[in-house]
Amino acid sequence: MAMGRAGQELMKTAFMSIYKMGHQPFVMMGEVEESSDQTIEKLPDKVLLNIFSYLTHREICRMARVCRKWRLIAYDTRLWKSVSLRPEISGLHVGSLEALLALISIRFGPSLRYIELPIELITHTVLHELSNKCPNLTHMLLDFSTAMQLHDFSEMQAFPTKLKYMVICLSEVIFMEGFMRKIYNFINGLEILHLIGTYEKVEEEEEEIYEVINVHKLKGATPNLRVINLYGINFIDDSHIDAFSSNCIQLECLAVNFCNKVTGSTLKTLFQRSRRLKCLLMNQTSLISEHVMAVEWEKVSLQELDISATDLSTECLVDMLTRIPNLRFLSAGQLNGFNDTVLKSWMEMGNPRNLIALDLEASDNLSDDALYKFLSRHGQQLSGLVLSGMPHITDQLWMSVMPILNNARILVMGTPERLGVNIHVDQLMDGIANNLPRLERLELRWDPQNLRFSDKSQKAIDILRVKCLKLRCLVLNDGRYYEIVKANFERADRNTVVRTSTSSRVSNYYLLGNYKDLVFN
Repeated sequence: MAMGRAGQELMKTAFMSIYKMGHQPFVMMGEVEESSDQTIEKLPDKVLLNIFSYLTHREICRMARVCRKWRLIAYDTRLWKSVSLRPEISGLHVGSLEALLALISIRFGPSLRYIELPIELITHTVLHELSNKCPNLTHMLLDFSTAMQLHDFSEMQAFPTKLKYMVICLSEVIFMEGFMRKIYNFINGLEILHLIGTYEKVEEEEEEIYEVINVHKLKGATPNLRVINLYGINFIDDSHIDAFSSNCIQLECLAVNFCNKVTGSTLKTLFQRSRRLKCLLMNQTSLISEHVMAVEWEKVSLQELDISATDLSTECLVDMLTRIPNLRFLSAGQLNGFNDTVLKSWMEMGNPRNLIALDLEASDNLSDDALYKFLSRHGQQLSGLVLSGMPHITDQLWMSVMPILNNARILVMGTPERLGVNIHVDQLMDGIANNLPRLERLELRWDPQNLRFSDKSQKAIDILRVKCLKLRCLVLNDGRYYEIVKANFERADRNTVVRTSTSSRVSNYYLLGNYKDLVFN
């Protein structure tokens, strides 16, 4: 049986303690003192290997310095199936190309399935070695995001040929065509492609935008793509979506989040060509309502849609939602046009009967009465619900709909804005514990100053922890209540559950059919 996250952390902590103790004798539980000559070296290799598998590669490298036996375990290629060499993203630091080439030969070999390479380690020699020594490499991330200059790839003649998943983190200024031209013949088996832009780094007033990768040529080399994620790329527009759709007939999922040049002008053509398209994510694009309304929504196979922060009109939202036949996932937060009329029309003329995930974050034009009516009818079928960022939605609405949401796995509630009313969090926690046994992820975004709890709050937290056994993530704003909840879970050896909003956010994206394929970094 797979070990839970808390169990993994516990084993890791125990093993690190053993490491610090060195080879001091230990006594197994239930043994008498006569057996104290047993040491950790007596453990079978397969047990040590299993323990090592819960450590990071940095920690495994430290273990290799303990003794010869541990060095042999640390070099076992089964521990090196998935490797990140980007130290700034919690990866292993490799000081030189020679050291990396040695790692590829000694440790990686045929076991390697996934690798992340930073710009300084992406050379034709490294790629040749990966191609020759790692025949089962199927997942690769190439990070060019900090590049000011590329290595010379003119002599590159080999590249991994079994790749199914590839991530390319683009640079703002370095043109990629010289490198891409060399790999086009090797990547026709790709099923999942991520092109990650520099959205978070770009200044608001950028003088010139460079098209650093030729999407129109790339699409000809990747006819088997099922999932395409174009994230935060400032030059991506509707023509690039049209290009991919013209060649990728197996397309199931298209994500263009934070590509603000996308207006939706080629959406109609996209759905006509890509009959299998089930997931379309267009968060913070520049969709134009007229383009969206031109799509023959009643004929699409779409099940998952994200149109958050897109400024679509009320008329467009009503037109679209009442025509999509089998929508299961909707993210439509930060939309001024999403109001009571949209929700009522969707209920009366649309088909929300298959809906399992709904995100209406910061949709201030929705009343609590309209939300209550919608949730009363469809709340029981929801696995994920996000109603955060709306000051008028308080614990009163949540308490009234809690018995209806008994199948929920993900909930996000509250707003960081200071409210004029208090949130009685003990009562809320008690309601969650008694009504939501399947809950896995919960986030309370309310300002700590608005949370009111009593001396008996420990009892409510105890009930939540005992009854919601599947809860793996509980996010709170940092404050006194966060400290109380965190200490409670830690006393029960569930150290990884409680987190602050500065380091963790909860969303419905976990419920996407292609969620694992869409994860990068």
